[in-house]
Amino acid sequence: MKSLKLVTLATLVTLSVGATFSSVAASVPEEKVATLRQAPLNTNPTPPVMQKVRNTDVKQVRNYPMQPPVIPHKIDGYQIDLKVNKCMSCHARKRVGDSQAPMVSVTHYMDRENNFLADLSPRRYFCTQCHVPQLDAKTMVDNEFIDIDHLIKAETVKH
Repeated sequence: MKSLKLVTLATLVTLSVGATFSSVAASVPEEKVATLRQAPLNTNPTPPVMQKVRNTDVKQVRNYPMQPPVIPHKIDGYQIDLKVNKCMSCHARKRVGDSQAPMVSVTHYMDRENNFLADLSPRRYFCTQCHVPQLDAKTMVDNEFIDIDHLIKAETVKH
């Protein structure tokens, strides 16, 4: 009986909180909702043309320690699924001598307990979870990111 009362009370609290939030969400004026969409929601405008992928094969400087490197070439049509990982045809430890591509980090050959594996770790198998190609595209949102080197120089100048 006691548990039935608790379940009933919890249900009532949940319903009242849900009703409160739904009424708050409904009362937000449309012009106050921030969006990058430049058209009303009930229309389907023609999307802009896709930007070209930078295809330089030149390593780019990382913006912060431990940042995954970006992919400096096209990967259109690369198969990365449970059966095949096209990236590893060049970046695997056994292939870098022939391909002259940089080998993936040794961390990609470690399991969760930091034991080294003979092959790529399953948790590091899907490269595009962390690594992305870059586009020749204009910035859509202002970026105020300051890398660590500039922050250190600014602190040094202050003192």
